Amino acid sequence: MAKDTEIPPVISITSLDKEDRSLFPDGFFDLYEVLSYRNAAQILSSSCPGEFRELTRTLLGFRIAPDDIILGGGNKSRVAKGVEALFHPKGWRETRVTADLLINRITYTDPTKRGKSAPRVVEHYKIDSFVDGHKIDFVKNRVAFDMEWNSKDQTFDRDLYALRSFYDCNIIAAGVLLTRSAELVPAFTELQRRSEKQMSKGKFGASTTWMGKLKYRIEAGRGGGCPILALGFRPSLIKDFEQWKDAHPIRRQVEALREADLQGDEDDEEGDG
Repeated sequence: MAKDTEIPPVISITSLDKEDRSLFPDGFFDLYEVLSYRNAAQILSSSCPGEFRELTRTLLGFRIAPDDIILGGGNKSRVAKGVEALFHPKGWRETRVTADLLINRITYTDPTKRGKSAPRVVEHYKIDSFVDGHKIDFVKNRVAFDMEWNSKDQTFDRDLYALRSFYDCNIIAAGVLLTRSAELVPAFTELQRRSEKQMSKGKFGASTTWMGKLKYRIEAGRGGGCPILALGFRPSLIKDFEQWKDAHPIRRQVEALREADLQGDEDDEEGDG
């Protein structure tokens, strides 16, 4: 009878870093959920200190009005436009990276000879658009920063591919992605219940861009080796929210999203950018 063999223990490996609040300005964690992968926060603070300081301090001063959430912005939300208004004057620019691959095939024609003087034939090949990354909203020097407020959650795949392309080409040291924390769900429910204009049923649905949808994709390796700092808007960013609620009584009952629905990979609802 075969002797039972002991199954070796399974060691969990994660790219998520330990939280280090000392790298961020005071009060930052009150406004944003912060997840650092592959030492992104450490790399940004040490290799790109000026850009990292500018990015975090600019976000520290950002606020969202209730109407920014309630009212549609067409192809681009009012929140996205507000972020652009802060970063464009500071020199953060939309950027795309493309590259062709040049290949040298070297055939040594005399098998009896070796070294640098051996006769050879060199053929040149080219693959057009070998790298053809999507655009990233804000790039400054070696830092790339993108934001998804209310897009379809598959947009994260495009963003992660773009960051990966930039990083593999050694254009950036790390990437930053900003989206919505699940902590916003109760606030969104209150806005839906109290807003004069009824928010559409699919707005901010479970299949749009939430931190859980991004976290799942990063931890599945879709960003490759790129260090990524994931940030999530928290409810404290909503300006004068308690006063707004006092001025807007409940008008309707709505079904709140479940936090469990905001995790993983979904693909059946659209957002508005």
